[in-house]
Amino acid sequence: MRITVLTVPDCPNAPVIEERIARAAAGLGVEAERVEVADQEQAARLGMTGSPTVLIDGVDPFAVPGAPPSLSCRLYRGPDGKVEGAPSVAELRRALNTADIAERCACPPTDAADRSGRGRIAPVAGGLRAVQQAVLRHFAATGAAPAAGDLEAAAAVHGRAATAVLAELAAEDFLTLDGDGRIRAAYPFSAVPTGHHIRLADGIEVWAMCAVDALGIPDMLGTDAVITSADPVTGERVTVTSTGGVMTWQPSTAVVYVGQRSCTGPAADIACGALNFFTHRHTAHAWAEQHPDHTGAPVDHSQAELLGRSLFGSLLTAPKPA
Repeated sequence: MRITVLTVPDCPNAPVIEERIARAAAGLGVEAERVEVADQEQAARLGMTGSPTVLIDGVDPFAVPGAPPSLSCRLYRGPDGKVEGAPSVAELRRALNTADIAERCACPPTDAADRSGRGRIAPVAGGLRAVQQAVLRHFAATGAAPAAGDLEAAAAVHGRAATAVLAELAAEDFLTLDGDGRIRAAYPFSAVPTGHHIRLADGIEVWAMCAVDALGIPDMLGTDAVITSADPVTGERVTVTSTGGVMTWQPSTAVVYVGQRSCTGPAADIACGALNFFTHRHTAHAWAEQHPDHTGAPVDHSQAELLGRSLFGSLLTAPKPA
């Protein structure tokens, strides 16, 4: 695990966040690296939205959708509403534990996009990010996958055909295509019904590839939403209602099993079937016993939400190509 603290020179909260990280990371065998950011351009390139910003394996677990790159003092609001210049030790510990679980449960080797099996933001080069973001916005606006023709304008800016960009995105596992070259999934969205249904605040209905993807959608879109799924063991409904960025779970005992069945191949094949909602931790363990080919562990609400947010929250707010 790699922990980076981005800060402006002489930021008074830099030593505060480093001391809290040291306490939160006790026993994990990792230390934080401080990187001083000199200008706005460097802040944008590194993903700093205020000083200090903490990155865990390159991801800001406390990212606020739409927050621009900034050298200004950053404030963090805790679950109790208290505002401080650094996340609490408890919040940092949850973020680190979630990243540790993701690291142990998501082990595909580094691919061409250098995602190490975790990052979901396509690179800017070749129009990949522009087309990826156009695909995600189309899903959010219509509830369905775009056709290649809907993406020609985004691809043409980079001198490419949409079909060529889609093929490259599929090769690097940012989305999947069917045998006819049509988009079947663009993480976190699925073009076909799955067990994870999301109704957005504007009434649009979409499907998510897995439980973690579903939890990442409200934050990615900056909207309220209702997620509906079912426990694979009992068939009982699990509902997560996101209002103003706060998620309410029914039943309150529900958990998410985070796992996978192998370490090679696209996430749709190796992980999505093992990322499910369960009404209780004991039904998650019962499912795991019935599926010995999968490895993983159940995680609580805060860890599951943080994992979804860290993977998908910045997909549409990542800097666009110039």
